[in-house]
Amino acid sequence: MSLIYIVEDDKNIQEIESYALKGNGFDVRVFDNANDFYGVINEELPDLLLLDIMLPQEDGLSILRKIRREKRTRELPVIMVTAKATEIDAVKGLDLGADDYIAKPFGVLELTSRVKAILRRVKPAIDDTVLQYKNVLMECDRRVVLVDGEIIDLTFKEYELLHLFLSNIGIVLTRDIIMASVWESDFVGETRTVDMHVKTLRKKLKEAGNMIVTVRNVGYKLE
Repeated sequence: MSLIYIVEDDKNIQEIESYALKGNGFDVRVFDNANDFYGVINEELPDLLLLDIMLPQEDGLSILRKIRREKRTRELPVIMVTAKATEIDAVKGLDLGADDYIAKPFGVLELTSRVKAILRRVKPAIDDTVLQYKNVLMECDRRVVLVDGEIIDLTFKEYELLHLFLSNIGIVLTRDIIMASVWESDFVGETRTVDMHVKTLRKKLKEAGNMIVTVRNVGYKLE
């Protein structure tokens, strides 16, 4: 399990980031300011840092400079988070050594996708070949799904749909997001295709299919 530190003073953003990352199996620690962060990072290094630019006491760019000057933290992956949508903030962060940036407001899928992409790049040894939630196991390298040890026969799209749910546990996925992710289509309003595939997937997963919950007028989530 990868450890992620979040340095963010906005409680609402903290909750969104923590919820999204914990739902994807990450261990998360949150800090309101630079002093608290410095006190902990000297004891334990995270696998990735989500760093807000606008902070009390000391801003994120200053923190990033110090991180990159220290040998111990020089290679620490950092994603800058900013409410400023200006290009100059992104450029400053990247010039100082940030690995990526994300501008508020952002979606949880965007956040988790960026985090996973950075971790895949800097930690190739991470085992992404197996996804598991409760009694559902997906062996990605073999494209095999097992429920209680029994292999479940899924179509290509059913498999991709389940993969999306297992990669975003607890996160509500709208039908449009599912269409874009599984069917690689941005055709807004095409709900029947999604609903029919969710229905057949639930049926094939048997009792485990009940974990795929309908969020009324929005979409679905694996709960």
